[in-house]
Amino acid sequence: MANRDGVLALEQAVSATVLGQSTIIRHVLIALLADGHVLLESLPGLAKTRTVKALAAHMAATMSRIQFTPDLLPSDITGAEVLQQDASGNHRIEFQQGPLFGNLILADEINRAPAKVQSALLEAMEERQITVGGVTRPMPKLFMVLATQNPIEQEGTYPLPEAQMDRFLMKIRLDYPAPDDETAMLALLRDTATVKAEEAERLSQEILFACRDEVAAVHVAASVDRYIVDLVNATRRPADYDSDLQRWIQIGSSPRGAIALDKAGRAHAWLAGADFSSPDDVRAVAHAVLRHRLHLTYDAVADGVTAEQVIDRLLDVVAVPA
Repeated sequence: MANRDGVLALEQAVSATVLGQSTIIRHVLIALLADGHVLLESLPGLAKTRTVKALAAHMAATMSRIQFTPDLLPSDITGAEVLQQDASGNHRIEFQQGPLFGNLILADEINRAPAKVQSALLEAMEERQITVGGVTRPMPKLFMVLATQNPIEQEGTYPLPEAQMDRFLMKIRLDYPAPDDETAMLALLRDTATVKAEEAERLSQEILFACRDEVAAVHVAASVDRYIVDLVNATRRPADYDSDLQRWIQIGSSPRGAIALDKAGRAHAWLAGADFSSPDDVRAVAHAVLRHRLHLTYDAVADGVTAEQVIDRLLDVVAVPA
């Protein structure tokens, strides 16, 4: 479990920098181990950007920060072909990579990007490649988009396409820290003797890839597979399970939801030191995996029912295998 110890040390290092968000950090690590992308949502100032920067600072990986704005162009993130002149005076066209060619991509305020930029980002997220000038270029082996958005500020924003929302393995919501954690945060920011991240040992990409292989080897019983399918199926045919779910859910999860529950559940089990995934592992990641894959009805929205409440009911009514 030497590789797992490295990931747990990474979690501890990030938690020492981002106080009061241990659950959020654990979910981000689960997505990292499952080779998935993450959408971070919270009010301003709740350490979305700080979490991503702390993660990158403790890994042997390059981080690119892209501030999304309504006037952004696809070439601003993918790169473009430019005319270059060498020392001999000859001209040639060369491709200059954009910030998307990094390992950890902080897509800040992703919902401010227009449709063409979203389309370019979607290709990179799903296909792990970028096409510019008719040439397709692969992304790095370690490529993870950690996008942020503010749920209350809608002026100058573009709602994310449903196809792109479905590409995020998890949607993680950050809440206010507890008073004790916020007090410790003030002390941390005043402490000039804090060890800098550059001086700390970083998790290598080779160890991360080895960890991913171990996560992929985590055993999943047929009963757990069936439980995952039942959970997803209940979002598509809620009337077969519960009258309230029928009133609340308009459109359920795609098969990507089942795939994400399987991957995230195995990563959760591996982090706990288990070599098999259980229904409890699936339930532990269900909210983060499903909350952005459910379309609620007008009645649910009018009654103030949230996706969290819907998933809570979902976990209550779908039978857990023994």
